[in-house]
Amino acid sequence: MFTSVLQLQVNRPPRSQNDARALAVSGSPYGRARKSVAAGARLPYARRVDIRTFDVFDDDLFHSYNQIYRAAELFERPDAPVWSEHEAAVTFRKPDDAEHWAAYAAFDGDTMVGSSFLASPQLDNTHMTWGAVYVAPELRRRGIGGELVEHLVRTTAEAGRPIILAEASYDFARRDDHPYRRFAEKHGFALASTEISRVLGLPVPETQLQAWIEEAAPHHTAYKVESYVGDLPDHILPSFCHVTNQLALDAPTGDIEFEAEAITPEVWRQKEAKIKEQGRTLLTTVAADERGEAVAVTNMAAPGDDPAKVFQWATLVLRGHRGHRLGLAIKARNLLELQRLLPDRRQVWTSNEEHNGPMLDINVKMGFEPVEILAEFQRKLDV
Repeated sequence: MFTSVLQLQVNRPPRSQNDARALAVSGSPYGRARKSVAAGARLPYARRVDIRTFDVFDDDLFHSYNQIYRAAELFERPDAPVWSEHEAAVTFRKPDDAEHWAAYAAFDGDTMVGSSFLASPQLDNTHMTWGAVYVAPELRRRGIGGELVEHLVRTTAEAGRPIILAEASYDFARRDDHPYRRFAEKHGFALASTEISRVLGLPVPETQLQAWIEEAAPHHTAYKVESYVGDLPDHILPSFCHVTNQLALDAPTGDIEFEAEAITPEVWRQKEAKIKEQGRTLLTTVAADERGEAVAVTNMAAPGDDPAKVFQWATLVLRGHRGHRLGLAIKARNLLELQRLLPDRRQVWTSNEEHNGPMLDINVKMGFEPVEILAEFQRKLDV
């Protein structure tokens, strides 16, 4: 979350899905500011800013908010995955029973000079929040980011939650001393987990995908692999939710202690509706056991506003069903379905904790190339 101060890689899914994460914030009582630094305004000197919520249904204000976010995310990372303004607006405007999304902005007079958000899980992991702060590159090192960070920390503490999480993406060469890491540590955050972001160039030859599917097939003859586009069928949804809820427990998370998530079929239907409203296409492949219940899942989201990229979300095989090459089987099948449905896509983005050996082995085998560090920071609060 520390880009040009803080960032969150918002194309990650909700935490139950690996690609980040809405109840609308109440309207601002402070009036309708129309300026943003991304449109060219500059402050002549550093001074304290006014941090407040704003009406996320106000298109002009939200446009300013999104401009700052994009400028911060793309600073020194011109190919970074970013949400479109429409995708971001849906995230903040569409109710979400699983997470509460609160948007804030920093104002100098009527000029918006920074933005942030705080996401608070509502069904599980209610001891933590995760957030992001964005400052336009031309306004860095003026104290705006620090004020935004401490505002999120205070808000988390006032809610009685003792942990706040944040993420930062940066180059491998600076993993130990990058300015984003130094900034995080200056504000009391400690590095808690390190993921590696990877990109797979598309298309992968269909013959290669079929070869991986056939390689895995003799090892999982008792399982049935099925793929779905969009909403999952009712019969698979309860077991799908059970598998995805285990991800926070089964995947390596460094020093961060997550609870199992509590996504229900009803909550997942709500998420599906939000994904469709964002214009994203969701592709899911599952391996089902002899009872017809999902025991391994993987999914990807293809944004409608970015015709080149796809985001790999969760991949998980339940503990009792490992050793059958199900991970390779479902990932290769899902990629095959993606390329048949959306043949013009050129990249799949993903990230994995750097000590997640089994998943890293599959990603390396499939040709995912490392592009940057995705560091997760944690600050523990006295509440």
